[in-house]
Amino acid sequence: MPFAIILIGLYGAVVFAGGLMGYLKAGSKMSLISGVASAVVLAAAFWRAQSYGVQGLWIATCVAGLLTIVFLIRLLKTRSFMPAGMMLLLSVTAAGCFAYTAYGSL
Repeated sequence: MPFAIILIGLYGAVVFAGGLMGYLKAGSKMSLISGVASAVVLAAAFWRAQSYGVQGLWIATCVAGLLTIVFLIRLLKTRSFMPAGMMLLLSVTAAGCFAYTAYGSL
């Protein structure tokens, strides 16, 4: 299984854990909802990437791109690296890896 497909699963798990942590530590229902929703879409992308490769990678790229924008906005609002800055770096890296792999598969 290619590294990028494994990374989709790992990224989805981190996004889910982040949403859960946001809910448990700060009581943020929005963090929980967005974390679970993103993780579900990433799980679907992981499943799709195992069968069809490129389609799942592009889905994961879109999710990581949207989360990049969300975490950039949060970082600019809070000016605090944790957790928004860390997730921003992770999302940019994941989106780049997914897009690079998907583009190379065409």
